[in-house]
Amino acid sequence: MKDDLSPDTALAAVARPIAVAQGLPNSHYIDPAVFAAEREALIATQWAGLAVASQVPEPGDALPLDFLGTPLLLIRDKDGDVRVFYNTCRHRGMILVSEPRKIEGAIRCPYHSWCYSTKGKLVATPHVGGPGMNTHADLDRDTLGLTPVRTHIWRDIVFVNLSGDAPAFEDRHADLIARWSDFDSPLSHGGPDSTFTLDVRTNWKLAVENYCESYHLPWVHPGLNSYSRLEDHYNIEAPGQYSGQGSTLYRQIKAEDGTVFPDFPGLSSQWKTGAEYVALYPNVLLGVQKDHAFAIILEPKGTEATAEHIHLYYATDQTDPALRQKNAALWKEVFEEDIFVVEGMQRGRHAAGFDGGRFSPAMDGPTHCFHLWVAERMAAKPMAAE
Repeated sequence: MKDDLSPDTALAAVARPIAVAQGLPNSHYIDPAVFAAEREALIATQWAGLAVASQVPEPGDALPLDFLGTPLLLIRDKDGDVRVFYNTCRHRGMILVSEPRKIEGAIRCPYHSWCYSTKGKLVATPHVGGPGMNTHADLDRDTLGLTPVRTHIWRDIVFVNLSGDAPAFEDRHADLIARWSDFDSPLSHGGPDSTFTLDVRTNWKLAVENYCESYHLPWVHPGLNSYSRLEDHYNIEAPGQYSGQGSTLYRQIKAEDGTVFPDFPGLSSQWKTGAEYVALYPNVLLGVQKDHAFAIILEPKGTEATAEHIHLYYATDQTDPALRQKNAALWKEVFEEDIFVVEGMQRGRHAAGFDGGRFSPAMDGPTHCFHLWVAERMAAKPMAAE
């Protein structure tokens, strides 16, 4: 049996009421042409997570990144502001920075030594007018600075809008910003022992889908479910923006001597034992608890490969290193438990007769919410004809 629904019909099936809806068709997980179309419709035109500002902690720190084939440069300028540029010289398109490093003076192109300030201004063009002539009347340096990428930083995450035309981040995500306003205080990145990357053989969307629902907890996370049971969770759905799950029974991690992390200041009573975990579309997974938070940036590496970049945060940088390591190990164990699930679903998408699956009306609302967002975006921006 082979699924013979047309792309338009398959996307329309996603948009049905959840009790009769079908999930996204196989092509959205295994077809390179659909992956390319989603790159534009779901990522380039949105506020996508690129990295975290803590990865360039000091002025001059520069980090080259490949984001869906686009060479980008994350840099903290000499005044301490975080910027993102195309990592490409305006002269002949040479990659400017190949390895993470400190920019001591200017960003120098290794090809012809054109130089840029950390704010992106073109400041030197050696011999551009001939030997010993470093200027030319027909070359306007003021118009040849590095090409900036539109950015916004929230909760230390560097969001980028490659197309440059998305609504302002504060408007686009006003709902979640307000929902988590209690956590609107400085975050302290836990440092090297509070970040790790998981390379997973799955489409990035399956990582989103798995994260935003609690339905799988009893079978995939039995340790977590032993104290934060399925019945202690609730669905979170903000159509077109984010979806996820909340828990009314968060249990704070403790050291052997009973030490705990300090709470974020000014929290309401909701967060005494509450926690929330949401997928902020398209590719950022967030968690907040009273004493720490985390961000997962999903980096699509191809149709069937994803890198999950995890960062943990605290209310202060004066936290017990051993307890931070214990906390990171605990979360790594939880996230690793999900790998066989998302990789198994990826393999399952190669079954030609699979029609996208169904949803539990009670338990799968957050996942259907994400599928609906994908379907609506893709229907609005159909793939170009070959």
